[in-house]
Amino acid sequence: MMNPHEPAYQQLDMMVGGARVNARVAGQGQPLVLFHSLLADNSSFDPLASLLATTHKVIVLNLPGFGRSDAVEGGLEQVADRVGTALQQLGLDAPVFIGNGFGGFVALLTAIRFPGIAQRMVLADCGAAFTEPGRAAFRGMSAAAAAKGLAGIANVAMLRLFSAEFQQANPDLIAARKERFLQTDVGTFHAACAALAQLDLRALLPQVTVPVLVMVGEFDEATPPPMSQELAALLPDARLKVLTGCAHVPQLQEPQRFYDEIIDFVDGRV
Repeated sequence: MMNPHEPAYQQLDMMVGGARVNARVAGQGQPLVLFHSLLADNSSFDPLASLLATTHKVIVLNLPGFGRSDAVEGGLEQVADRVGTALQQLGLDAPVFIGNGFGGFVALLTAIRFPGIAQRMVLADCGAAFTEPGRAAFRGMSAAAAAKGLAGIANVAMLRLFSAEFQQANPDLIAARKERFLQTDVGTFHAACAALAQLDLRALLPQVTVPVLVMVGEFDEATPPPMSQELAALLPDARLKVLTGCAHVPQLQEPQRFYDEIIDFVDGRV
């Protein structure tokens, strides 16, 4: 049964060099482009998108290699180029990017490679570069997935998204997230892990002159708070908000709170 509060989405396919970039679109008003995480597909934005679509045009991307979007050959730069080119086709008026995790990195790199494409950004639980232990974690996950399949690392993936306490209190949500994770394209997963394990955007951050709200869950193990602290410090116009009690996907864990924290920034009131 359809949730009566769920917005009426339309499927949108954008073609870039013969490759499809798919999105779901709902609502009217200022456009907001949502970039999902690696371990949580675009449905992780559903509760937040339902709130935002009452007053905004919400474009929920399937990043390349996810859902109906074709995979891309290459690294994160090629992902950003595919997404940026697709969004340019839409001719959006002053869009705001909202990225989580891997999607935050893609949103950030898209803004770097396509100056002026976004008027401001919310970057939740990402950063500019991983520490060596963080890089090793991606290499380890990729190796484990190659050896055991995604099912073999599903529990590890969930721990990178949610605290153990949250998982115990929300077993149905965790079961649904595991099911979604197991649908991830394996080749896309390995490519993303390799890209994140070598990513370093720190030298490029001065090019990002738009306002940025950097957010991070207090208990995020995938992209720990020091990464967001560094990102906010290096961006020319950024502010940092730590979400107490949250982990890597705060927009899914506490969508109303996430909405309340971003809406004034998204609408340019702060």
